Amino acid sequence: MPVEFPGGIGPLIDRYDGFVLDQWGVLHDGTLAYSGARECLARLREAGKKVAIVSNSGRRGAENEGLLARMGFPRSLYDCLLSAGDDARDAILNDPDPFYRTLGTHCFLFARDGDDHLIDGLGLTRAARVEDAEFLFAVSMDSPRQSVAGWHDALAAAAAHDLPMVCGNPDLWRVHADGNLYEAPGQAGRAYAAMGGRVRYHGKPERRIYRTCLAQLGLPASRVLAVGDSLDHDVAGAVGSGLDAAFVVAGIHRHDVAWPTPDTFDQADCARLIAESGWRARYAISSFAL
Repeated sequence: MPVEFPGGIGPLIDRYDGFVLDQWGVLHDGTLAYSGARECLARLREAGKKVAIVSNSGRRGAENEGLLARMGFPRSLYDCLLSAGDDARDAILNDPDPFYRTLGTHCFLFARDGDDHLIDGLGLTRAARVEDAEFLFAVSMDSPRQSVAGWHDALAAAAAHDLPMVCGNPDLWRVHADGNLYEAPGQAGRAYAAMGGRVRYHGKPERRIYRTCLAQLGLPASRVLAVGDSLDHDVAGAVGSGLDAAFVVAGIHRHDVAWPTPDTFDQADCARLIAESGWRARYAISSFAL
């Protein structure tokens, strides 16, 4: 089935009972809400649709809710917000998989300065040195100040000790308000895996977070549309969990597609990009707007 280009979310509202939305690159750029995004969310709610925001942020859901509120997205505009970080923390606490049950209690944290609180309530101690850790936990990244290159020695030391890693933000890139792309924690996970390290990722495209999301919405996957700007995370995750996907072209892939005008992308070039990704988005739209 060829990709459809509906022009916006408006024509799709009546086709679905629920919508799963990404944050960065769809609703906002990390600083400001995108034009038309609030109005689009409001229209979904007026139409009685269930809405979940699923983010690859390593931060807690409550922190993400606060960020959205400051940008003009009140809590009334969505039913629930799930973050990759919370999915990872839940797995550390509750997942019966032996990988999590044997992690230990001393973790080496890859995170922004001031993000120590992201391990609160887990019964963990933050190790100052890799040599004192039992596992690695990657949750946030202050790029470009922090980088995978800067973390290389710590990752190499951890690989030498065969420490497992829990990656609570699998994004490879983040869209900044200046229009540039900066490294995200998923790059650390990928680099560690290349060193032979054992990595468990949380968030999109992993199925665990979609199972939780659909359970909270109370809807079957066939009645839900996922909207996101990453082919490798949003589209791949949706398709892998049985949801239709709408690809937002003006996000992290904006420069991978030709734009004859500032607001209009080349549909044939977009279809090429989607086909090359191997993940079939059912729709492609320039932005999350009506």
